[in-house]
Amino acid sequence: MEDGAIVYIDYDLFIVDTGDLIETTRSEVAKEHDQLDENKTYEPLIVTVGENSLIAGFENHLKEAEADTDYELDIPPEEAYGERDANAVETFSEGKLAMLIGGKEVENLRVGGPVTVEGKQGTIKMFAAGRARVDFNHPLAGRTLHYDYRITKVVEDREEKVHTILKMNTRLEEGFEVEFDGDDVSITIPEFLGYDQNWGMAKFAIIRALHDNVGVGTIRFIEEHKKREVGELDEEHEHEHEHEGEHAHGEEE
Repeated sequence: MEDGAIVYIDYDLFIVDTGDLIETTRSEVAKEHDQLDENKTYEPLIVTVGENSLIAGFENHLKEAEADTDYELDIPPEEAYGERDANAVETFSEGKLAMLIGGKEVENLRVGGPVTVEGKQGTIKMFAAGRARVDFNHPLAGRTLHYDYRITKVVEDREEKVHTILKMNTRLEEGFEVEFDGDDVSITIPEFLGYDQNWGMAKFAIIRALHDNVGVGTIRFIEEHKKREVGELDEEHEHEHEHEGEHAHGEEE
């Protein structure tokens, strides 16, 4: 795959030494390993080749891959999440930890659970006798990983590329109108998106992707705000809040 190609990938990720399934885009694989989540939508991952959004070993292999072909590969720690660093494990007194994470939150901590300390993501390894040990290594650090994957689709159509990039950055399946004039493109966004606080950052990423990977010229975003009656405005605000909740949940995943 060439850099800039937009592809859909089905994959299963395992830890080599235990055989544990970590992630999958395929519901049948999740079911086979007793990890099926009825509330989750299983669908291919959309990535842009060369954007370095994947671990190095996977990214490098993807550049040599072809569509509609099944691949298996093992990725050592140095090409995945790195070796474990003993210095990334720190011990805090309960009082110090409470101060660093905001007081009352310390009561909700549990061994094996996540914690954020001064912007760093960690895992609680020990919490007893007024002390807590936090591991700031990535949970998969030091692990050799195994991927089974297949490129199920390569996006070729120019307008579909635009819609796919919009989906990648907003998690919205529909609602956009895309119109080309030569190499220039006009994108009419859903009305509620204009009020979303995440839209500003998403828009910068979309602009860069459209210039780099689609080769468009001028990009024009169009917002249309129709006059609403009082009742309609209340419904619109409810819809905005629902969308913000979905967007925040998607980012956590």
